Amino acid sequence: MIGLLVTACLSKSFAQQLPVYSQYMMNGFLVNPAVAGHEGYTAINVTAREQWLGLKDAPGTYAVSLQSRLLKNSFVTRSASIQKRKRVMSRSGRVGYGIYAYLDMAGAFNRTGIQGTYSYHIPLENAQLSFGISLTGFQFGINENKIKLLEAQDDLLSTTEKSAFVPDANFGVYFTNNAFYAGASAMQLLQSALKIGADKNGPGYKMIRHYYVTAGYRFEISPEVLLEPSFLFKTTEKYISQIDVNLKSYIGENYWAGVSYRTGGSYGLTEETINGNGSAAIIMAGIKVDKFYFGYAFDYNFSAIGSRTLGSHEIMAAIKFGDNARRYRWLNRY
Repeated sequence: MIGLLVTACLSKSFAQQLPVYSQYMMNGFLVNPAVAGHEGYTAINVTAREQWLGLKDAPGTYAVSLQSRLLKNSFVTRSASIQKRKRVMSRSGRVGYGIYAYLDMAGAFNRTGIQGTYSYHIPLENAQLSFGISLTGFQFGINENKIKLLEAQDDLLSTTEKSAFVPDANFGVYFTNNAFYAGASAMQLLQSALKIGADKNGPGYKMIRHYYVTAGYRFEISPEVLLEPSFLFKTTEKYISQIDVNLKSYIGENYWAGVSYRTGGSYGLTEETINGNGSAAIIMAGIKVDKFYFGYAFDYNFSAIGSRTLGSHEIMAAIKFGDNARRYRWLNRY
């Protein structure tokens, strides 16, 4: 019973194998290991996401990440002139690193994951090319107190181990200049098996390799306003695809706002999956105060279950440590 329950739960949802975020463009490290340290800052990000607010045991994700760069000098990217918007790269400090941990919960199932990342950044003329690789793992668990049984006693449940550890790896590449950025990443490269239940030598449930492709372009509408259209395309080995289309605006140095549309994906299932894979509209906004950044996103899901809840809410907070020089807004994209 437990094996079937786990398989059914995981196979219903593309997003269930990896956490879903609406403000990933504010911390690209969450979807691409090559982003780790690419700005030269030391950045700490915290994200809390509550999906389908108002429903009992609805999905929730909580994440914290740290990324930085091993610098010989005080910082890796210096701005020669605000007017010329010229990027001058240091020849030192090409190695970046990052740590990312998360807790992802949905009903009786939870995952506690961690990722360690090594990245390498190659300076080009007014641009940068980055590569990153991560070793990952998560502990999958079942909370039997949240499982309702048809029978008061279930021998299989009582004798089944309630957790399993799954190791894996990610890889990414990322390019950026003063107006354009693009990246691609492959997650769960090893496609490890989640083996849970009495028979640990059984086939288990195989993790699916995920592929992410993202790109964006920044237009300067005026000296105080930047406009940034972007997208994130997600697909898997099983050709399950989804795309986010985003439009963000930056006002001055300290404010941003945006909208997104997320497609429902070609899941071959109803939209009322356990992790909300129906299409959704998203609004977001944020503010910068000194070294601190705060963002909020609201998702309205167009599926039937989405209309019965108070929507999905995501809060992001970050702090950046690094150089004190004047920097371009395109390099400081919150």
